[in-house]
Amino acid sequence: MLNSYNILLRSVHGNKKNILIYGIGSDSVALAQGNSTIYMRDYIVRGFFISQTEKKSMRISGYPIYCAANEEELNSLIVSRSIGGILFPSTQTMQTEKEGIVPLCEKLKIKVLVVPNMEEVRGGIIHRSIRKINIEDLLGREEIQINLDKIGELLQDKVVLVTGAAGSIGSEICRQLARFQTRNLICLDSAETPMHDLRLELETKYPTLHFVPVIGDVRSAERMKYVFRAYAPQVVFHAAAYKHVPLMEENPCEAVRVNVFGTRNVADISVKHGVERFVMISTDKAVNPTNIMGCSKRLAEIYVQRLSLALKRGEVKGVTRFITTRFGNVLGSNGSVIPHFKEQIRTGGPVTVTHPDIIRYFMTIPEACRLVLEAGTMGDGGEIFVFDMGEPVKILTLAQRMIELAGLRPDKDIPIQFTGLRPGEKLYEELLSDKEGTKETPHHKIRVASVREYDYSSVLPHIDLLSRLSADVNIPAMVTEMKAFVPEFKSKNSVFEKYDK
Repeated sequence: MLNSYNILLRSVHGNKKNILIYGIGSDSVALAQGNSTIYMRDYIVRGFFISQTEKKSMRISGYPIYCAANEEELNSLIVSRSIGGILFPSTQTMQTEKEGIVPLCEKLKIKVLVVPNMEEVRGGIIHRSIRKINIEDLLGREEIQINLDKIGELLQDKVVLVTGAAGSIGSEICRQLARFQTRNLICLDSAETPMHDLRLELETKYPTLHFVPVIGDVRSAERMKYVFRAYAPQVVFHAAAYKHVPLMEENPCEAVRVNVFGTRNVADISVKHGVERFVMISTDKAVNPTNIMGCSKRLAEIYVQRLSLALKRGEVKGVTRFITTRFGNVLGSNGSVIPHFKEQIRTGGPVTVTHPDIIRYFMTIPEACRLVLEAGTMGDGGEIFVFDMGEPVKILTLAQRMIELAGLRPDKDIPIQFTGLRPGEKLYEELLSDKEGTKETPHHKIRVASVREYDYSSVLPHIDLLSRLSADVNIPAMVTEMKAFVPEFKSKNSVFEKYDK
């Protein structure tokens, strides 16, 4: 039964949740003083919380400071004060307690809330809102800062085309582009329903944005020619690609058709129509590829990089600057491990991990797209930009933390099962972001990869041959040609190992 104190609070404040603000620093105090603002409308601040044993009676800005050093003390405080959550003033502050108060709160089923560093940027204004912590907050990565002014100058009054616009990366690029003063945003994708969803979102969130949703396939030369004639894009962000490794091992010709031929198609038409900048989204799986998908993306990199060099040398006429951006896995993308684990946890498990030692580099979708925009402004043409992905994350640890965030216990409430590496999968990915293999840029999170150069004339015959073989679904000949042209491509856990020399 609620005591008289809690009954009084509920009668005055209705269903608003009582929370404590973590820490007594300037950010925490400022948060308490501004608790009447719109992003605090669902919460009532009852004081500050610090994780120590000091019991002196103290107050700041009229609010009491509560202390607790262990689970028993924290539970007693939560019950006696009817506290529904602990609010951290920033993700950085929260990360300092990711092995302390955060797991204690999860165990006691107390909400852990955070004020994000940046939710949206519109016209230079930061809109912040309280939300529950998620797995992204526990990666320990500092917030990525970008040069908004320079990006704004690049995009000012420009027609921008995004291919693969309805996908995880493409749609986020569209959201971020919507905040700049583009003349027109052309959103192209072959998937009808996701494009419909994106259209509704952009119409609702950005009512003044001039944009055109276009259904089209990058493999269709005639469709792409029409799009470029009709809308005359000046900047292209090429995110259209097939990305799932096991699926592309089973459908190798389609990987080449989309990732190689589709990229060439859009790149060539961009040159003919005088596009100023072409930014291609690539992957860490293109480095020493062990699967069809990774090799197909490496082939796409080779083609646009050599086309850029041919333009500089005058071998091909045009003004387009080609920039490639390469990064690892993005958290929460369609079909990725995060939503997969969430669904497995929701249904009671088991959570399936391919191997206990498998690790991956992770980045959130918004920060990856911020770096894509930043790299797009700094490239002179022909560069492959590599993003600093931070420290690799063990997938087993990721699964365990997600189970804990759901208020459950790994291998007790939710079992974890190991299923074995999938076709084409390796234990770790390589970014080539080390200083020996890369060069610095003005942004400390972006470096330029030093990769082998190819002559444009020598690339063309191979790309032509791969296009024909993939269209004919001649898998043995196509895979053999891929391995001959990209000798570092060595298949792993795959039926294509037999084509390695």
